[in-house]
Amino acid sequence: MAAVKGFGASPGFLLLEDGSLFEGEAVSPGTRFGEVVFNTSMTGYQEVLTDPSYRGQIVVMTQPHIGNYGTTAEVAESRQPWVEGFVARQFTTRPSGTPTGDTDESLVTYLRRFGVPALHGIDTRALVRRLREHGALRGVVTSERADLDRLAAELAEFPTMAGRALVDEVTCPAPYEVAAVGEERLHLAVYDFGIKTNILRELAERGARLTVLPARTPARDALALGADGVVLSNGPGDPEPLTGIIGSVRELVEAEVPLLGICLGHQLLGLALGGETFKLKFGHHGGNQPVRDVATGKVAITSQNHGFAVRPDSLPASCAVTQVNLNDGTVEGFAVTGKPILSVQYHPEAAPGPHDASLLFDRFLDDVVPR
Repeated sequence: MAAVKGFGASPGFLLLEDGSLFEGEAVSPGTRFGEVVFNTSMTGYQEVLTDPSYRGQIVVMTQPHIGNYGTTAEVAESRQPWVEGFVARQFTTRPSGTPTGDTDESLVTYLRRFGVPALHGIDTRALVRRLREHGALRGVVTSERADLDRLAAELAEFPTMAGRALVDEVTCPAPYEVAAVGEERLHLAVYDFGIKTNILRELAERGARLTVLPARTPARDALALGADGVVLSNGPGDPEPLTGIIGSVRELVEAEVPLLGICLGHQLLGLALGGETFKLKFGHHGGNQPVRDVATGKVAITSQNHGFAVRPDSLPASCAVTQVNLNDGTVEGFAVTGKPILSVQYHPEAAPGPHDASLLFDRFLDDVVPR
């Protein structure tokens, strides 16, 4: 692709662990290593950047033009971008609609401000085809180095996502409160494994007062709050190394407190119940994932961001699979028979459908009896 002028960009490239090299322009400088994945969302690039579940990953957007509407603090899902690098076919030089306020800026300015290396001028179709064929690969994005042999050696030593425990890098340092919007209906304890702001917003707007807890909070401390239910949030990395957290979730299950698991929380709940997880070939990343409800047959268009899934035949007989992914048949939700425990792999707080999946919050809160 011909260079797109207007950014003061320098040469840059993405090197994959299989030796593939993709050259382009670095619209935001730097050098970062990570697992390279692709996202199929048409919009929502700032939500992608600020989703803590992307910690440790370099994200390639399949939508060719990125940055069309700039950025604004109002749509950020957390306090900062978490991606290790950002790759697109072309970044927009003149975004529409920005700046309109003190916190609005172009995407390129935003990436530079937070030090996120970003490339464009890349043949993203060829790159995504390689990731689909070979699976998610480790990679390094750089505008600062040209020593390919040394970078390849460092890349070979860089850890794979399997076995990486990343929640400690994204969780909150201390508990905090989020007030209910309007009349308070109930109180929830929310484990922050890398939670997205919109999950908190959706719960608060339904009248829930929230106590947000760091990822390693013991179950006894969560139970001591006397909350009416517990939410296990999304987050990055492999769930299996989080043995201490899995133990806490098991204690919450045994205490028979209402539980809602989302994304990583869904996987942790599956492990706590005795199930197993496995790594997907290239994961589910995007806002157009079809999910079928087993009971009703209805299909929801969902937003997803995960590289691991719960193995369905590993779940105990007490668990019923409630939803499945129509692309590959993986488990998208389960419930525990006779207990107020729900779990989904997708993000019910996002709105690609636009509101297909948000009913899950209502379903869970209907199961929660205020004390």
